[in-house]
Amino acid sequence: MEATKQLVQTIIKGIQEKKGSNIVVADLNGIDGTICRYFVICQGGSPTQVDAITDSIGETVRKELNEKPVHVVGRENAQWIAMDYTDALVHVFLPDVREYYDLEHLWDDAKLTYIPDLD
Repeated sequence: MEATKQLVQTIIKGIQEKKGSNIVVADLNGIDGTICRYFVICQGGSPTQVDAITDSIGETVRKELNEKPVHVVGRENAQWIAMDYTDALVHVFLPDVREYYDLEHLWDDAKLTYIPDLD
């Protein structure tokens, strides 16, 4: 469990490196039927920034924890990129796509932690 929390913190660091905003961590532990332990959700202001945030997460996690995502989807148009780290799923959105899918409320029982944006 501690390794998973460290993974989530490292993912957040990667997001913040490229000024990803509105970071929310959904703790799915203890909820039946979940596909992972955590969702980490954030957004970038343009497809270029969404792509850069994804690159930063991948590089930061690889350097600090020697882990790579099992799968990455959505890079083609960079409106919603999902990175699968098995215990944590990362979702990097454009703001309007994030609002449309509203993943934060998909799991009503999840404990949500809002990470303040860096200046």
